[in-house]
Amino acid sequence: MYRSIAEAVGRTLAGRGVGLIYGGARVGLMGAVADAALVAGGHVLGVIPQVLVDFEVTHEGVSELQVVDTMHTRKATMAARADAFLILPGGIGTFEEMFEVWAWQSLKLHTKPIVLLNVEGFYDKLLDFLRNCETEGMMRGNLSRLLVATTVEEALDRCLTP
Repeated sequence: MYRSIAEAVGRTLAGRGVGLIYGGARVGLMGAVADAALVAGGHVLGVIPQVLVDFEVTHEGVSELQVVDTMHTRKATMAARADAFLILPGGIGTFEEMFEVWAWQSLKLHTKPIVLLNVEGFYDKLLDFLRNCETEGMMRGNLSRLLVATTVEEALDRCLTP
């Protein structure tokens, strides 16, 4: 199911004429997003650190590939070039990147939309935890900046609306 959602994201981005900036690998859900966007005629920029090139996971078919020195440079490069951040279901790397761009937004380092694609309630328990953090006074107003969508169309609408 998650793979088909990732592919729908790629197709929809390309269909709307929106380019994809992502981590440059051919594997996982982000590889599926990139593949679908490319098949649909979209522009895909992959930003990948040398360590992942060495692991031979680079997506060689992207429109543009930028190899950088570190994971930190990768994230900073993607963040600087992106107009919005769309978070699909994922694991530790996804969480780390989401929390980093969200922290940057709360520090007013950017004002770009951050949209969590909560497919089939994937992020419900995380959202419950974050609401509890606000209730306990650990965060103030931050959760309202994290936009939540349940469909691909809604997620992209939220990414593209200033």
